[in-house]
Amino acid sequence: MLFALLATLSALYQLVATAACWRFLRQPRRQPNFQPPISILKPIRGLDPGFYDAIASHATQQYPVFEILFGVADPADPSIPAIERLRAEYPQVAIRLIHTTTVTPNRKAGALIDLAREARYDVMLVNDSDIGVPQHYLRDVAAPLADPAIGLVTCLYRAEAQTFAGKMEALGISTDFAPSTLVAPLVGVNEFGLGSTLAFRRSDLASTGGFEAIAAYLADDYQLAKRITTGLGKRAWLSHVIVDTSLQASGWGEVWRHQVRWHRTIRVSRPGGYLGLPITFASVWAVAAMLAGWPIIGLAALGTRYVMVLASGVATLRCPIAQRYWLLAPLRDWFGAAVWLAGCFGNTVRWRDRVLRLRSDGIITDA
Repeated sequence: MLFALLATLSALYQLVATAACWRFLRQPRRQPNFQPPISILKPIRGLDPGFYDAIASHATQQYPVFEILFGVADPADPSIPAIERLRAEYPQVAIRLIHTTTVTPNRKAGALIDLAREARYDVMLVNDSDIGVPQHYLRDVAAPLADPAIGLVTCLYRAEAQTFAGKMEALGISTDFAPSTLVAPLVGVNEFGLGSTLAFRRSDLASTGGFEAIAAYLADDYQLAKRITTGLGKRAWLSHVIVDTSLQASGWGEVWRHQVRWHRTIRVSRPGGYLGLPITFASVWAVAAMLAGWPIIGLAALGTRYVMVLASGVATLRCPIAQRYWLLAPLRDWFGAAVWLAGCFGNTVRWRDRVLRLRSDGIITDA
């Protein structure tokens, strides 16, 4: 009976998530008649595959006034030649390379402190180094900030990958993570911001204490969103723009470490929400219900899971990996459940070449 109940509740969640996808697709788009000058802040470390194409997508924006500030801590960083190539190929764009020197527990936040100091404009946009964007990205992301009640604009993202393990991680992003983000506003959660895009006003950043206030936290994107929404009483706006990223995992071990880091970060950021995540494991509870003698309920739960996979990964994110591998979503769900369980325990995570210790409040120290 317990498994039947869990399968039923999970099926209901899948239906709510499907409705959230439909709502997102039908939401009115903000008119792009508000086009303030924008400073794009990009902390960089290392050279990921596809890096040049990603940064070039920013330089080719059809937008009146913007600048791109790249921050590197190492003068010999391998990304620098690609940045210099960008400056040479797009001389009409204000592109600056900043040597960042501020050292903080979260190295990215330290770089952002220096970049924000150098930025010329009131509206700032931060996104990860491997994010590729569509042609009218700046125009569409800036538009919601015409409303003073909106303090932050963020974007969903879809991923591409070369290895099978990476493709399964990408499938999870488009069919598990993305719908949970879409459901969040429906249940009153407004403090969300994704590293794929964070657009905000300089004045709001200053009112929250600047990047200095989040420099000791691992989840800098979440902490910034929380301070602007909960702290300042403003809204986070989920743009209709979908951006792209590239996953570089070479195998299941790397995917496991990445996912466990992500889950432990969520656990310390939103412990209540993390404990509620198992209700989303429709594939797990569907099998459990069928084995426990409730085949109709189990099949119904599995059916709603597939409906949501198609609604999120295929219809909403238009993710090529989801379009090809959507039938494998239940298998990926079992991996996700194992990661969730691992995320419940332990307080260390690996971030590039560092092993970090997580405190219960999300602050990090070197382990």
